[in-house]
Amino acid sequence: MKAVILAGGKGIRLWPESRSDKPKQLCSFFGNKSMLEHTVDRLDPDFTSETLIITVKNQAEMIRKIMLEAGQHHHIKIICEPAGRNTAPAVGLALAACRDADPAEVMAIFPADHYIRDTHAYQKVLTRAVESASRGYLTTVGIPPAYPETGYGYIHRGEQLPGLSDAYQVYAFKEKPDLTTALAYLEAGSYYWNSGMFFARIDVWREEYRKHLPRVYELIMQGYEHYLSHYSFLPDISLDYAIAEKCRRVAMVRGDFGWSDVGSWKALAELLDTDQNGNVMVGDDILALGVKDCLVKQTEKTVALLEVDGLIVVETRDVIFICSKEKSQQVKKMVDLLVAEGRDVLL
Repeated sequence: MKAVILAGGKGIRLWPESRSDKPKQLCSFFGNKSMLEHTVDRLDPDFTSETLIITVKNQAEMIRKIMLEAGQHHHIKIICEPAGRNTAPAVGLALAACRDADPAEVMAIFPADHYIRDTHAYQKVLTRAVESASRGYLTTVGIPPAYPETGYGYIHRGEQLPGLSDAYQVYAFKEKPDLTTALAYLEAGSYYWNSGMFFARIDVWREEYRKHLPRVYELIMQGYEHYLSHYSFLPDISLDYAIAEKCRRVAMVRGDFGWSDVGSWKALAELLDTDQNGNVMVGDDILALGVKDCLVKQTEKTVALLEVDGLIVVETRDVIFICSKEKSQQVKKMVDLLVAEGRDVLL
């Protein structure tokens, strides 16, 4: 299996910890390792022939340094996008880089910034996904929904596929629903969160691009350098929209391994250890009296809280950010305000 890790995102929903010079996937929210390192660590080296990390130019050097310091640079190739063009062109770039690879080899696509609790269970699911992909299916991983989440896309699962272990036909991909629809999905029991992981043989990927993104396919087949030189002309479109939703041979394997896309400070708080008052305190200099259900991330200054609850407090070298935990999905509004006021230096 060739592993392609998409690591060019900005991670603005975890601002101000996630910044342009050190975005979410390079932040260390779980122990001393970055989320990208955890993503690489979870891949079984006996199962992975090569790992390609797709990123952008201003992150490439930091990624090289992280991988080198972690001793993870062997069999890893870092590829830079000339410009941000969403996930479909990024995967096309990986295909162009692997033009001479065995067309029957499975190429797997992974986000760089997701959380997985149970690595052993995760690896077992990847084995089933690769098995399904080897049979000619474009295969994805569906996460059993724990609650009616409105911030995720969904997969409508169909019948089990013959001859495959825990692999199902995909009826449809569904957009992020409203709460009523999300509740109906949860009740139905046949809808799963879309993990953003995809697996297919290289020749299957090429065929799907030929059908649905023919111009991109032509560039892929003309080789890596040619593809790079035309990158700025590629469509800004996601892999889901461009390929997955249009493919007629999509399979899903169930991914019950403790997954989160860590899409907000509230989501992060739910993954970290809490004290007896439901607080997550990250840092060595935090004072808290009468504080409940808060996440506090302290870096340099003393952070003192008195008789408050349900807050996100993030202190960095140049910003102190405070918001309601329930409103933490709206961080983008603050980012937009900083851009509008020309204060991009804080991003």
